[in-house]
Amino acid sequence: MTFELEKRTSRDIYGDLMLDLAREDPDVVGVTGDSQMMMRMTKMAAEFPDRVFNVGIAEQNAMDMAAGLAAAGLKPFVAGFAPFMTMRACEQLRTFICYPNLNVNVVGGMGALSASTEGVTHMGLEDIGIVRTFPHMVAAAPADAESAYVIGRELYKYAGPTYMKIFKGAVYKVFDRSTYKFEIGKANLLREGTDVTIIANGPLVALSMLACEELAGMGINARLLEMPCVKPIDREAIVAAARDTGLIVTAEDHQIYCGLGSAVTEVLCDEYPVPCVRMGVQDTFAESGDHYDLLKKYGLGTDSIVATVAEAVKTKKK
Repeated sequence: MTFELEKRTSRDIYGDLMLDLAREDPDVVGVTGDSQMMMRMTKMAAEFPDRVFNVGIAEQNAMDMAAGLAAAGLKPFVAGFAPFMTMRACEQLRTFICYPNLNVNVVGGMGALSASTEGVTHMGLEDIGIVRTFPHMVAAAPADAESAYVIGRELYKYAGPTYMKIFKGAVYKVFDRSTYKFEIGKANLLREGTDVTIIANGPLVALSMLACEELAGMGINARLLEMPCVKPIDREAIVAAARDTGLIVTAEDHQIYCGLGSAVTEVLCDEYPVPCVRMGVQDTFAESGDHYDLLKKYGLGTDSIVATVAEAVKTKKK
């Protein structure tokens, strides 16, 4: 099994999505904090200049404006760098969008280690952990650009606040837009297995698929679940995996705390406790570099997934 890097990034595809939705629905508007070009809203702005608002480097104002637009019956998409959407504008997102349960779609670009050479200030390694604590919020982490388009369309249909993280550059292409399925609160079973279940999202999906192939050659039969929706999470799929395989390994491009791994262990603790190993950035700030080099450096490359799963299965059998 091999994967190729996408020819167009999730930011490019997001620009397509915004233009498509704007053409279909006159209530769709865009808001950015001086990120119009970075988030590819220039396409929509060129065709609908009166429906894209750039408030400058003022993400808190962008979130407040989106709240006002939604309260007036419009359907705003507010987009920018992931850490600024979820940290700088945290109070506005929580209090003025989630509390009144307004129909606002928030998109965090440069997600996690994909910010690469932008540096630690622009890496959204905590974004999912922050937004999943807010009532009414739906939080999603697509695996690639094609699935981001599908997920973005489904989140547009949801009547309430949503958050989706996307990437700066190209990642490995896993899915095809015409066949990819996304349902809020549901996982996608990518591979059956009986020895262990790997639950992954973001760029770790492709790397986990490669790891499953290597593990099979070692005699380890791994189930693989893509979990694009972290909140609400697919509790039924997690419990079934725990019951069937007795061991879970989670893999995500996010801080080890409060993200996918934490959400999965919460379900296991509540409903079906089994051993769970969480793979993520281990409570550290990351340096600048190529996205995949950084994933490897911080223990999230294919080799690390294989080694982690193999060790966990060995421990399980003792």
